[in-house]
Amino acid sequence: MTNKDLADLIFPNITKTIEDYEKMYPERDLPEGAKVVRFAPSPTGFMHIGNMMSAVINYVLAKKSGGVFFVRNEDTDQARTVEGAVDFIHKTLKHYGIYPDEYEYEGKIVGNYGPYIQSERMEIYHTFVKHLLEIGKAYPCFMSKEEVDEIRENQLTAKKRIGIYGRFARFRNLPIEEAMERIKNGEKYVIRFKSDGDFDKKFVFEEQNKGKMEFPLNDLDFPIMKSEDLLPTYHFAHLVDDHLMRTTHVVRGEEWISSVPIHYELFQTFGFKMPKYIHNSLILKKDGDTIRKISKRKDPEALMFYYTEKGYPASAVIESVMTIANSNYEEWRTGHPDAPFYEFDFSPKKMSSSGALFDLDKLDNISKNIISKMSKDELFVELTNWASEYDKEFCELLNRDIEYTKRILNIEREQKKPRKDYACYSDVKSKIWYMFDELWNKESKGYEFQTIADLSEVRNIVKTYFDKYYVENDDKDTWFSKVKELAKEFGYAPEVKEYKENPENYKGHVGDVSTVLRIAITREAMTPDLYELMRILGRDRMLKRIEQI
Repeated sequence: MTNKDLADLIFPNITKTIEDYEKMYPERDLPEGAKVVRFAPSPTGFMHIGNMMSAVINYVLAKKSGGVFFVRNEDTDQARTVEGAVDFIHKTLKHYGIYPDEYEYEGKIVGNYGPYIQSERMEIYHTFVKHLLEIGKAYPCFMSKEEVDEIRENQLTAKKRIGIYGRFARFRNLPIEEAMERIKNGEKYVIRFKSDGDFDKKFVFEEQNKGKMEFPLNDLDFPIMKSEDLLPTYHFAHLVDDHLMRTTHVVRGEEWISSVPIHYELFQTFGFKMPKYIHNSLILKKDGDTIRKISKRKDPEALMFYYTEKGYPASAVIESVMTIANSNYEEWRTGHPDAPFYEFDFSPKKMSSSGALFDLDKLDNISKNIISKMSKDELFVELTNWASEYDKEFCELLNRDIEYTKRILNIEREQKKPRKDYACYSDVKSKIWYMFDELWNKESKGYEFQTIADLSEVRNIVKTYFDKYYVENDDKDTWFSKVKELAKEFGYAPEVKEYKENPENYKGHVGDVSTVLRIAITREAMTPDLYELMRILGRDRMLKRIEQI
């Protein structure tokens, strides 16, 4: 019996060869220097900020170089697949304007290098596994999970390296006849790669971010095909897919650096050119006085749900990710304020090697700048789109009188230095609730008139203002001069400067009086421009409100 007999027994229906697939998936016809990259999340959980960073970097690399960005669904871990995860991945990419050149979704395949779902590539993987069996570089291993666990426990106790290697690879040299007999008898098995590596020898690997790195050669006989569903393991699928899809650069998390020796040996065994690897830095967060790795379990901002539910503009999240992806991005953005982010010349050498600190305060500042530059029409569309999903009642109010809403959103907006009140769309309601009677009437918040504590004086100031001074069509200068007259009438300095110079002569100053008016009609001490608020609210609405004081 030969290795080919064993391979034919395990894969009797595999008739194609590796050469057949090389012809089916030829080298891509792309310009020199074009990068072929993939975003390849596993649907074993929902998309997180680390995934987003990889997706954005991949997209920039492809767009800037005139290359190809494709999405691959790495669903070989079927037991841990989370329902809805794939939909969320595609919807998230779409939300952030990261459109793949090639993908497979909802039964549609775009691109000539698919299928782009690993579970649909079974025959391709089996062809490559069969080849390894034929050349004696793979073998069936009949160890049970319990036996493998026992080996691991013994290795831990003896403080040895963990894994199946050397004398722990019990079925490595099993005679072919015996292996075939066991298979015919229905014994379960996995197929393991037969490593030729010597752990005591080193090789030098050029990592795109960290430069030259030295690793021990792999000597593990790692699984390449599972017994339960005959699907490949991550390492083996990675080799086959990235070779046939002609991937030139792999962007992945730093935790995968330890896999380099395994991937190096696989590519060497097949004689394939290895892609260039860019390992993202860990994403960190400040937690009190410490800095730690961001956690999907502890930190809501780790998952991409957080940003859509809060209502951060897509561009704000991308800008925030780019600032931690490359240290010179902010400088570039300052010099190119209107350029698309993907025109940035991303460099792996400019990535942090110690970890990237993701700061929500910084995201808020980026987002406030972006929202402040929107026109009232743009903000209305973005806000109502968000509210239609996350606050339907507020969405109805916003749409009830669209022009009224836009006037509110436009206060101190389209000017040289616009207000920066909103970090995300979920902030808006808490900033403008008082402009809507329905929310005003529901609100139980009372009045705190601050420096003027005498409620009877407050009522007199407010009543006198609306009876004697307020005229809806006054321009802003006239309006403010009348507020000053009101202040003077009640013994308050018409200028703050006057009060500071002679505080004993006045009860307070014009600012105290205007604050009374502000709180009377909004219940808030801090609001946008009071003149604009009054113009939008109108006399009748304000008179009804002051009756409640």
